[in-house]
Amino acid sequence: MQGLPSCADPARRLATRLGVPFHEIALHRFPDGELRVTVGPATATTILYASLDHPNDKLIALLFAAEALRRGGATRLVLLAPYMCYMRQDTAFHDGEAISQRVVGRLLAATVERVITVDAHLHRTPDIAAVFPGVEAENLSAMPAIASALAASGIDPATVVIGPDAESLPWVSDLAGRLGLTYAVGAKKRRGDRSVEIEFADAGLIEGRPALLIDDIVSSGGTLIAGAKALRDAGARCVDAIVTHALFPPGMMATFAPAGIRSVRSTNSVAHPTNAIPLDELFAAALRREFDQSNFVEM
Repeated sequence: MQGLPSCADPARRLATRLGVPFHEIALHRFPDGELRVTVGPATATTILYASLDHPNDKLIALLFAAEALRRGGATRLVLLAPYMCYMRQDTAFHDGEAISQRVVGRLLAATVERVITVDAHLHRTPDIAAVFPGVEAENLSAMPAIASALAASGIDPATVVIGPDAESLPWVSDLAGRLGLTYAVGAKKRRGDRSVEIEFADAGLIEGRPALLIDDIVSSGGTLIAGAKALRDAGARCVDAIVTHALFPPGMMATFAPAGIRSVRSTNSVAHPTNAIPLDELFAAALRREFDQSNFVEM
């Protein structure tokens, strides 16, 4: 297994769990901004661990790493990208816009044989296989890991699991079902990247009960803040939040408490101070079929 420096700790931990060697990919930046990429010894099947937040340099590094690994003898590359970048732009909303999902999907499909990610930001794309044509592709759900963490830490049975909008219904209903809790979703109106309004039609379901607000991606914090306001208006006793991909600046945490959010926890898909829910077992289960040890002898 090889991992980018920003992912070295979880990648090393996962490699240990799977009983395979780990090498941190070395990156050197020249004065003009170009990168030199150095990989460890290749194996016939090589796992590339790279969470693609702040993606531009990371995409270039992955391409260079793949080239070096192929020359070193790798015949099958598996990209484990806990967060997959450039998925939100799946159509051209205005004349002249690039469809980034299509470009990045084809780029990675031409580079690796299998892509594994978590809760990719898919709206109008019903199947992740359409994003990565011609290769294996899996969009794992973080909900089993989140449910396991919540069950282990204990959760008030009166809690209502809340999704900010209709798109959140699949994962909110899944999580609530795993924990035996009630759930509800709001109606969201987005007026810009940082301006969101959320309403809940059934305030009676929320009044006087703890609310657990679930979101897949938080980058600006607007949805969490608007959701907390709507939940307070509906009479929620308290509001906690759980996020799959925490992309927001850590300094933004200071704005959440005044908005009525008691705590924010995230999975470790992206390194962040709010990380509290490991995805290690989810990834190990997805990767175990790759691990015929004869394919993992260093060359």
